[in-house]
Amino acid sequence: MKVLLNNSSLFESLRPFDDLGFVPTMGGIHKGHLSLINKSNKLCKKTIVSIFINPKQFNSKKDLKTYPRNLKKDLKILSKSKKVDFVYLPNFNDIYKDKKKSKIKLFKKDKILCAKFRKGHFEGVLDVMDRLTKIVNPQKIFMGEKDFQQLYLVKKLLEKNHKVRIISCKTIRDKNNVALSSRNFLLDKSHLKIAANVYKKLVNIKKNIKNKKNISSFLNLQKTQLRNNFKIKIDYLELRNINNLNISKTKKNSRLFVAYYLNKVRLIDNI
Repeated sequence: MKVLLNNSSLFESLRPFDDLGFVPTMGGIHKGHLSLINKSNKLCKKTIVSIFINPKQFNSKKDLKTYPRNLKKDLKILSKSKKVDFVYLPNFNDIYKDKKKSKIKLFKKDKILCAKFRKGHFEGVLDVMDRLTKIVNPQKIFMGEKDFQQLYLVKKLLEKNHKVRIISCKTIRDKNNVALSSRNFLLDKSHLKIAANVYKKLVNIKKNIKNKKNISSFLNLQKTQLRNNFKIKIDYLELRNINNLNISKTKKNSRLFVAYYLNKVRLIDNI
């Protein structure tokens, strides 16, 4: 595993390869990331992982400050996996050397779910993904379905503007079915137990949706019950079509999307 500390090193190291799989991360490496790496290994000759905590996608300075960081541990996990060829560790100037202001803006119809509650977040995500794709120039990018809205928006932008395929990979969960996330490192066992119970409730809600004539009213009631039962703040609980993220009136081709706060840590999921 070769560690690339700047763009010059990256360009020199990647020049010979034309079948490159890319796994972009912000660190906090876990089994979810490793599953993306495994998928890249199956489909590409070489795999590169980036670790870059992008300040421009945080809509809260406090969130940026508390985001989990442990580069030494991350590198140890990646090295131990023996499936990573390159790790790219850019600094801010490597990514934002071109200081032109980003022209990326979300359409009104896309300002839903997390984009509604985290102003500027996806503009920052799309900008950095566009820049990373130009720098790394991969043939395939591997992203998880846990942040389905991010996957949807990145795929729409990058496949239009670059010769790259976005490969979606299923959400990886712990033994209690909590979706793996770097932010989970900020939770203790009692909070993770609550998250597991929230997931069980969500599965039951999704199962019962098909019997409801007014899905919106049903979900509003379930949202209130979730708040009261688990003492959590909920940003949204919505059923949306997986092809266009429009509000769905049927269970077919749809997922149940949720975002909530547990011990001031924001968790998202979809089932």
